[in-house]
Amino acid sequence: MPRALHFVAADTSEAQAALVEMRRLYDDVGPEKADVVVALGGDGFMLQTLHAFLNKSKPIYGMNLGSVGFLMNEYREDGLGTRLEQAESAEVHPLRMRVSAGQKLTEALAFNEVSLLRQTRQAAKLRILVDEKIRISELICDGILVSTPAGSTAYNLSAHGPILPIDAALLTLTPISAFRPRRWRGALLPHRARARFEILEADKRPVSAVADDLEVRNVTCVDVAEDRSIAMTMLFDAGHSLDERILAEQFLD
Repeated sequence: MPRALHFVAADTSEAQAALVEMRRLYDDVGPEKADVVVALGGDGFMLQTLHAFLNKSKPIYGMNLGSVGFLMNEYREDGLGTRLEQAESAEVHPLRMRVSAGQKLTEALAFNEVSLLRQTRQAAKLRILVDEKIRISELICDGILVSTPAGSTAYNLSAHGPILPIDAALLTLTPISAFRPRRWRGALLPHRARARFEILEADKRPVSAVADDLEVRNVTCVDVAEDRSIAMTMLFDAGHSLDERILAEQFLD
């Protein structure tokens, strides 16, 4: 049975041209009536689309018109109906970040990772607690990140963190250029774990916190935990599931 579609696209000229062409070839019934949202762009735009449709309970099928396209499918104009009928699904849950910055409290969701980053030339000093127990009393570093399985092949991988299968009930805790303790390479956390980061010497060594594309600067305390009450579905071409991509990534040179 054909699926009702709604197309969205990144702001790039290539993605906007593809949007015009796809709407010429296929009916766009709008966001409310659609069974599937087709996102035209790169990985960053896929994350934006997941956030934009949080409360719509609609699967997202991405077509790559960006650079890496790890979360996307190949862009082709023909046979979209067949591809969608045969598509494999992956369910993802976001991290919920709660941030204190002065007197201001901010909450945000992240489908890839929450990262804490130094804002100046001086390294950050962080205290790390997991489930209310101090695990590292002082980490001197450029930053640290908590990643979901879906995000483990993104910034986490660049920071030499482990790749996780998409259905792993785990989160990665990965330091960024740790100076002391120098040999600490991070940790794997149960997905139920609650991580807290307290910024030491925050005035002298300011730190920002980033949840996907939302940044909060000059933070003093950051709490991160997975939110299983929220689930989004991404669709992938048959034989190219997110599971398979994550597995294959571990065998690349």
